[in-house]
Amino acid sequence: MKAITLLGSTGSIGTQTLDIVAQYPEQFRIVGLTAGRNVTLLSQQIRQFKPEIVAICDEDKLQELQEAIADIDPQPILLAGESGVVEVAKYGDAEAVVTGIVGCVGLLPTIAAIEAGKDIALANKETLIAGGPVVNPLIEKYGVKILPADSEHSAIFQCLQGLPPGGLRRIILTASGGSFRDLPIDKLAEVKVADALKHPNWSMGQKITIDSATLMNKGLEVIEAHYLFGMDYDDIDIVIHPQSIIHSLIELQDTSVLAQLGWPDMRLPLLYALSWPERIQTDWPRLDLVKSGDLTFREPDHEKYPCMKLAYAAGRAGGSMPAVLNAANEQAVGLFLEEKIQFLDIPKLIEKVCDKHQADNCETPALDDILAADKWARQEVLIMSEILDSRMLSVR
Repeated sequence: MKAITLLGSTGSIGTQTLDIVAQYPEQFRIVGLTAGRNVTLLSQQIRQFKPEIVAICDEDKLQELQEAIADIDPQPILLAGESGVVEVAKYGDAEAVVTGIVGCVGLLPTIAAIEAGKDIALANKETLIAGGPVVNPLIEKYGVKILPADSEHSAIFQCLQGLPPGGLRRIILTASGGSFRDLPIDKLAEVKVADALKHPNWSMGQKITIDSATLMNKGLEVIEAHYLFGMDYDDIDIVIHPQSIIHSLIELQDTSVLAQLGWPDMRLPLLYALSWPERIQTDWPRLDLVKSGDLTFREPDHEKYPCMKLAYAAGRAGGSMPAVLNAANEQAVGLFLEEKIQFLDIPKLIEKVCDKHQADNCETPALDDILAADKWARQEVLIMSEILDSRMLSVR
């Protein structure tokens, strides 16, 4: 039985991870849970999975959580705030930590888990995008494994099993195209938050669904693939695959191409990250190629989706630039979800912030440099958005 700590238990990744644990109680047990502020769901999870330690990030919710589980015996250790999340990440005998926290807030607890010698089931891509220059050396120093738990990087990881050193030639990331893949570019100025959240294939959290609509999600995955698999950016490509059956591919040195296929279900990569190197038999729907129908592919439209080029540029710039890109995107997406900016303002704001950071890009950032760049980028997006609001100016 593998002991697991789950960061972000009430989000999309967290609830699906717990579905797996509930279905395979003989395989997995929960040591620790963390959540943002959803006391109702978190208290239900505590009752069901009986963790030893729990943290709620919103400190104002701690008393409410204490009252909600007052009748539970034995009581878990209860903590609050970002420091509490870090404590849970490094606690006890958990062998693996699932990082289901959305955004750069997952960086510090992931580092804490690595330093505690725990393997990482990585569902928080921002950890490597922002913190790759710091995280990768720590992985080597502490001898832990990073097992990708998102569909694309899990697909690549699965295809790489058994490949000899030097056999990989190219990575091909597949993208669904997001909510607006069939919408003409001249209609994007009119789209609303509700439109962007209607993903045609996947059920995901709000932030990642918006990232999918801008295709920044795929750009961020390019940077993540660079850090995970050591590939040059010239050897990482993106292709639009509307059916989301092929989750990504690798090209080998002899031009052979390997792909991983499956229904669009996040439980599949999560289960593999938790059970690797084993394969657990499931009763989930099996892939029927006849029912899946035609599998089609097309080039991504960089004019329609400028975020991809922004991500490639930030990745090639390296240093603290990916952290700035990631933070600016998180802040801009948050403003869009609050209906404070328009959909097309997202890439414009990101580009302006990245351009402003060029002169200050730190080539070999330490953790403090990354955190400072992250904070600066978020503030810059807010400043620029306030100008838009107060002066009725447009970044278009």
